[in-house]
Amino acid sequence: MSVTLNVNGVDRQIDATPDTPILWAIRDHLEMTGTKFGCGMAQCGACTVHLNGQPIRSCVTPIMAAVGQKITTIEGVQSNVAKVVQAAWDTVQVPQCGYCQSGQIMSAIALLERNPKPTDADIDAAMSGNICRCATYVRIRSAIKSAAEQL
Repeated sequence: MSVTLNVNGVDRQIDATPDTPILWAIRDHLEMTGTKFGCGMAQCGACTVHLNGQPIRSCVTPIMAAVGQKITTIEGVQSNVAKVVQAAWDTVQVPQCGYCQSGQIMSAIALLERNPKPTDADIDAAMSGNICRCATYVRIRSAIKSAAEQL
C-alpha cells in the first residue's frame, strides 16, 4: 500500500502496510538514519521525532497516524530553538556514545519551544522518557539550561 507522509516538509511516498511504525518508514524506506531504534516499546526515547511539533515515539506510532500530519526528524529540525539546543549540546559536550542523543535533542527542542524557561522539574518531566545508557543526564540538563539562557 502506498502512503504519503510529510517528512521534514517534503511529501514522500512510502510503500508499506498501514501498521508499519513511523521509525521503520523513516529508516528503511527513506534511509534517514538519525532517528534510532532502541527498545521498540516506547520506553527509551531513542526513536523520538516530532509529529506536528509534539515529541512522539516513532517505534510504536503507525504510519497511518501520521497521514496528513507533519513529521520532523533530527535531520529536519531548523528552528532557532533547534540550532541553540544543538549548539549547547556541542558546547557542553553531552554525548558519550551518542546513540540516544537524537531522541534527547528532539525532546529538548519540544520542551524549549513550549517552555523557554523551564525549571529543573520541567526538564525532568520532559526528558523522563529518554534513557541514556551512558548516564549523561547532568550534562543533558546543563545543555538545556544553557540553551534556555541563550533563548
